[in-house]
Amino acid sequence: MQQVNGGNRRALPPTSYLRVYEPLSAFSDEDQLLITGTRHGDRETLEDETASNALKRLTRQLSDPFPHQHHEVFRKLSITGWDGAPHTLYCPDQLATRAILASEQLDGSMRPQLLELLVPNAARAANALRVDEQQFTDDLAHLHTRTATWGIPFGWFVLVHEDDEYEVIEDEEELLSSRIYTPLHQALNRARYAAATLAIHAPEMDLLDELTALSEWLLLFDKDSMVELDYGRIAALVWPDDSPHDLRLGIESLADSDMAGAAAAYRRLSNRWLAVRQLARAN
Repeated sequence: MQQVNGGNRRALPPTSYLRVYEPLSAFSDEDQLLITGTRHGDRETLEDETASNALKRLTRQLSDPFPHQHHEVFRKLSITGWDGAPHTLYCPDQLATRAILASEQLDGSMRPQLLELLVPNAARAANALRVDEQQFTDDLAHLHTRTATWGIPFGWFVLVHEDDEYEVIEDEEELLSSRIYTPLHQALNRARYAAATLAIHAPEMDLLDELTALSEWLLLFDKDSMVELDYGRIAALVWPDDSPHDLRLGIESLADSDMAGAAAAYRRLSNRWLAVRQLARAN
């Protein structure tokens, strides 16, 4: 368990992340030069800086949540390979692209008057002039990070198991995050198995479409990549979390035609996240 100072993170809405870390060889020559030429500091220092910069964007005198001058940063993950040798994997932040995607997602989730206050058309127009169209297109085709606010999509839990490697990060007041790691090929196999089970026994579930989309996304990355489920501050509300176990048990019950067991597992899962959804509505 790591002890850090997370004041800036606590000031932001609870957000979770699903990230893919790839080996250096998976990146373009330009990105490899950027990665090898950059001094990579402590992970938690990077998260604090990221939160601080987000707060500065959100509290500008003129509403404009988009990054103005942004240099790509890479999170890194050190692992021990099957050969016993240490390896370092990298995940680009792709902030400029993710900010645009986030603003577009708001279009269908709030009234136009409120949207104009949070993301003014003038700010969107100015940001469009700053965006490198080719970089934006490349990022969209190979986006390393998925984001969710005030919750975690159930499909993400399929990718990880309760016995996967994890770490817990806290400050003096509360949990700041819990992160679970699993090899990409293992996450992909889990998603495919779950999707096949649902296709046979519960094809009407929305989770099936979600798992299909996740499988297609994972196929974009190098086979030696790692997947990280980062709970972010959601961890303070649910950790220790049995959601991966309950979802896996529910899917295995479906495969065994044990509908009662599947229903019980899904009920536990839904009840656990009901309080989180209620907090989201209150905010």
